Amino acid sequence: MTSAAGPEAVRVEGVSKSFPGVRALKQVDFSLREGEVHGLVGENGAGKSTLIKVLTGAYTADSGRVEIFGEAVDQHGPRAQQRAGVAAIYQELTVVAEMSAASNVFLGRPMRRGPLVRRRAMERRFRELCDRLGVDIQPGARAGDLSVANQQMLEIMRALQADHRILIMDEPTASLGPNERERLYETVGRLKDERAAVIYISHDLDEVLSLCDRVSVMRDGELVSSAEVGAWDKEGLVSAMLGIELRAPPARLGAAAGEELLRVNGVSVPGKLEDISFVLRAGEIFGIAGLVGSGRTELLRALAGTQPGATGTLAMDGRTQALPRTVGRALALGIALAPEDRKGQGLVLSQNGFVNVTMTDMRGLAPGAIVRSGRRKAAAETIARSLAFDPRRLGAPTGTLSGGNQQKLVVAKWLHRRPRVLLMDEPTRGIDVGAKGEMFAVMRRLADEGMAIVMVSSELEEVVDLADRVLVLAKGRQAAILDHDELSLERVLTMTFGVDGEAAA
Repeated sequence: MTSAAGPEAVRVEGVSKSFPGVRALKQVDFSLREGEVHGLVGENGAGKSTLIKVLTGAYTADSGRVEIFGEAVDQHGPRAQQRAGVAAIYQELTVVAEMSAASNVFLGRPMRRGPLVRRRAMERRFRELCDRLGVDIQPGARAGDLSVANQQMLEIMRALQADHRILIMDEPTASLGPNERERLYETVGRLKDERAAVIYISHDLDEVLSLCDRVSVMRDGELVSSAEVGAWDKEGLVSAMLGIELRAPPARLGAAAGEELLRVNGVSVPGKLEDISFVLRAGEIFGIAGLVGSGRTELLRALAGTQPGATGTLAMDGRTQALPRTVGRALALGIALAPEDRKGQGLVLSQNGFVNVTMTDMRGLAPGAIVRSGRRKAAAETIARSLAFDPRRLGAPTGTLSGGNQQKLVVAKWLHRRPRVLLMDEPTRGIDVGAKGEMFAVMRRLADEGMAIVMVSSELEEVVDLADRVLVLAKGRQAAILDHDELSLERVLTMTFGVDGEAAA
């Protein structure tokens, strides 16, 4: 796309934002024009999310100024920005599943005549919005029954109905298939033609370069570069995202990996993964690197027996069999998953830490039918100490603990079970810097004791520094398998963004 060079819709001047121990934004200057699609890229933790939350009013900047259509916005909550015409559409959608499609579009803003809701008028307006965006959704359809793409369209329609002229799209295509992506691109083009101003955040650099008029790059809380799209290519964007100093991988600390433990062949998930194969050795940390939507989590779930539609085979100790279809079958093979969604899938929040840590294997605690509370307490406390978790907090309901402590319990329960293969999806999510080092030490210790660890992390530096080998995924396909001496942050990033064309190892 080429820039329409309209008047400014958004101006950000000298905005800074800090959290305890972290300066998330540092004197950021940013602008967005009417009729423009402005790409915003950067590594995880670069400050993109904090900036858009300042723009939407979710965060109040510590200093600086935000102007919307030339007027300074008083940053005291999202309503001021909404009234000024700002709407955000996040990767995690906000549709109400049990409500109708039309009700979601008019959520909080129904059309009324006096005290009465004008349902027919709302349906007519809903159909007008569908025609405007080129979609076919029935107003009475249950929102939860719609595809992710159509749910996303409801969010866009909601913003247009509220006369929001500034749209922030955060990873809008991460959960979409190829055809749905094309439809979204067409929608963005229509919005631009109607003089809407769009901030577009995506890890897919091909998408950014083809869709956006300007692209700005953030790094370490700063906006380091901004230019018309014609000034960029993928190599230039990756270089700006990384900066000129690249961290060399540290010397390996663990023992060499042992014999083959698990062989994975041809794992595919429709629309997510295609023909993934690798060998996992006892005593190694095997990293999986890829961007949001690359299929990382789906691969772990396929091995753990929780991914519908997954196909392929695995061989444990040389015996080939189909992928497990249930968690119980995976556990019988010695494969366990510590999931990314700790609250929804990893823990029972209403139970205390003693219960959560020991629930994965009750046999050692229950000779016969009776669970011995003393054994449960001793086992949980020993594991908690190994993770720098205060054992005195094990008696508290898990839902009352901090996110970091909840994450430690997710790992702790599998330390109690001692699987042969531990799949760890975002194991340091929500953990502070000090506790990350402790978690890495635990992972290394488990590997040194013979357990095989498969690790997914959005922090690519963690994968590069810790893993013995790394499988690189790009758009659901296997880009390469790199040994540790081949690893560098630059190489992994260029592969995940599809900059080079190295074949799978």
